[in-house]
Amino acid sequence: AAKAGLAAAAAGIGAVLTSVVKGAMDEGAKLQQSYFGGLDTLYGDAADKAREYADAAASAGISMNTFSEQAVSFGAALKKAYKGDATKAIEAANTAILDMADNSAKMGTNITSVQDAYAGFAKQNYTMLDNLKLGYGGTKTEMERLLKDAEKLSGQEYNIDNLGDVYEAIHVIQQDLGLTGVAA
Repeated sequence: AAKAGLAAAAAGIGAVLTSVVKGAMDEGAKLQQSYFGGLDTLYGDAADKAREYADAAASAGISMNTFSEQAVSFGAALKKAYKGDATKAIEAANTAILDMADNSAKMGTNITSVQDAYAGFAKQNYTMLDNLKLGYGGTKTEMERLLKDAEKLSGQEYNIDNLGDVYEAIHVIQQDLGLTGVAA
């Protein structure tokens, strides 16, 4: 009976170890795909800068993989917003990703809800703007109001059809509310 118990325990430990190793391999594959493949494809010459930002994001509690996945998810829209300038696009992506972490940390919103809102903005869908808890509802009209408020604060004009402008305006509003830099 003792031998059977030890064999069962060993089998259980083996199954757990197999699961852990498989999980680590899956995460490694995801990181390889997003960290190297996706960033290289979307950001080209600025991919090294993107990887620097991904490495630094850990100070805000963001894994390299999460950073890379987010940067890739709206990278094409940001490159379009900046007329193909990959360096400006990755800088905007970095600011947006850190703003998401700051918003979640300060406002207590689930990070997935904040990420979903930002992903929606990349598709000109503003229904989740209220997820950010900045005092704006989830409509295009409310996003336009946010842009106008940011314009008053910064003196810069923002265009709702330019994702870079939308992310920058949100940053200005969050900065005004004291939300920037809190996750780090």
